[in-house]
Amino acid sequence: MPKMKSNSAASKRVRVTGTGKLMHAGSSMRHNLEHKSARVRRALKADKALAKAQTANLKNMLNH
Repeated sequence: MPKMKSNSAASKRVRVTGTGKLMHAGSSMRHNLEHKSARVRRALKADKALAKAQTANLKNMLNH
């Protein structure tokens, strides 16, 4: 029986925490940063937990 392959595109975009939550980098940090305040840039820099509705689908892709 061959090994199960995880979806490599999904594994590049999310990471699994120790408790099983999925974290992702988020958006709005690619360009136009000079118009955002320092407080907004700091908040956007942090990883966010993935929405619960998407977590089940992505866990199947990651074989978790």
